[in-house]
Amino acid sequence: MRRRSIFDIQTVTRTAIVLAVVALLVCCIPEPELHLFDGGDIDTELPVVDLDLETYWDYDFETEYDVDVTWKDEWYYGWDDEDIRIFGQIGYTEPSTLQLRRYFTGSEPYANHTSVLAHTVTGNHFRATYNWGFWDILTWNDIYTPDGVQSLNFDEQSSLDSVTAYTNQSMFHTRYNAPEFTHSFYQPEELFSAYEQAIEINRDLRGFEYDPVRNVYVKKLNMVLEPITYIYLTQVIIHNNRNRITGTDGQGNLSGFGRTTVVNNGIAGPDVITVYFNNRFKPNCMKGEELVDIIGGRMLTFGIVGQNMNRIKKRDEVLDKVPHYLDVTMLFNNGMDSTFVFDVTEKVRRRWRGGVITVELDMDTVRIPTRKGGSAFDAVVKDFEEETHEFEM
Repeated sequence: MRRRSIFDIQTVTRTAIVLAVVALLVCCIPEPELHLFDGGDIDTELPVVDLDLETYWDYDFETEYDVDVTWKDEWYYGWDDEDIRIFGQIGYTEPSTLQLRRYFTGSEPYANHTSVLAHTVTGNHFRATYNWGFWDILTWNDIYTPDGVQSLNFDEQSSLDSVTAYTNQSMFHTRYNAPEFTHSFYQPEELFSAYEQAIEINRDLRGFEYDPVRNVYVKKLNMVLEPITYIYLTQVIIHNNRNRITGTDGQGNLSGFGRTTVVNNGIAGPDVITVYFNNRFKPNCMKGEELVDIIGGRMLTFGIVGQNMNRIKKRDEVLDKVPHYLDVTMLFNNGMDSTFVFDVTEKVRRRWRGGVITVELDMDTVRIPTRKGGSAFDAVVKDFEEETHEFEM
């Protein structure tokens, strides 16, 4: 079973300092007054990420393999220093800075947002003044990239009731979502979010706990900072290569995912796109007792359209009518190149919140192209055990 990390958020309401000092000197009363000034000073302990792929990708594959396996049992490509340099760490990384948005809804819980207070928070605590009444709090991680180039964009202007994350189209053409989108989209960076509504900061401190050490009242909330972009590790395992495929142009595409996601609820938008990512050719890898060549990569996506992948518990709940294709351009020893297209629809649906996508290619069944042009032919490939189909462009 997958574990979800639950984090306490402590909301602290303090008395006015002068009143507290007078009370201690005259009466030696340790507890603060219950009725405070018209507003509260809040110290909030923010959630942090505590995820590893072992638990997050804890799918039940027993019916498929008849044995209990993890993603590491499926992953033959490995992850060396060069992969880290090109793609980053293989799993999720804990953010150090958060974006936080506060929405005051007055005396009405779950009301529409009419204004927003925006903050950037470094560390685990955030302190501000709150009016009495109901508040909604939204937080997501600040984006960091080694080269300073960020693909994620955030739309906070279209509606105060939600924030939408999206990426833009790349320079690379795609055949899958035309004519609406003629190019693939850049993959998003890692994105985590947490959203809590109807947080009541009331005058008589209902639902608060008293902390005698700090002489304050504390209100505890539960928020889950969880990923709303999903990691896929792709690997094309090449059998019987014998140096016929010598590399890749480093470009890959995976189709059939949402173009946007709502940061508040993690639901991917309705527009279907293809996601562009980078890959790498790695020769002489071991798969069991066989020596194979592998083209591998790491890609992030907003997930399958119309759903929050974190809310799905089993394969039958995946509502997906869009096919998913993985394409990889391979370089041959005669100087030619060709784009191979693999149908990975069922593999993606079985790994709805990310995981290893494996396809296998037997080079004894593939004819080496004899023309240049970037895509001399498409090899629409099923699994390794099945027939490989080719056709000339």
